[in-house]
Amino acid sequence: MARVKIAVHAHKKRRKIMKLAKGYWGAKSKQYRAASEQVRRSLRYAYVGRKLRKRDFRRLWITRINAAARMNDMSYSTFINGLKKANITVNRKMLADMAVNDMAGFAELVGLAKKA
Repeated sequence: MARVKIAVHAHKKRRKIMKLAKGYWGAKSKQYRAASEQVRRSLRYAYVGRKLRKRDFRRLWITRINAAARMNDMSYSTFINGLKKANITVNRKMLADMAVNDMAGFAELVGLAKKA
């Protein structure tokens, strides 16, 4: 029978995977093979999730801006077009924040966009 040496590096590698798998359900937190598969999958989902988060937040900001713009008798697209024509550069995150917390300031921006 072949001699198997499990060196320090192999222990470190396994310990790292098992530490990442802590809190998983069942065998995924107890057995190395199941844990390594699940950790690999989880890291892949986390990578994709970081890309999707940016998309989701932009969609949320646009929805909030659209709702606030419609309260001021203007659609989202005409509002953004008016801001561009008026040479006002405010990103969607700040516009959404203004729409929620500072309605008066947002109404002023709508007025400027209407003039343009």
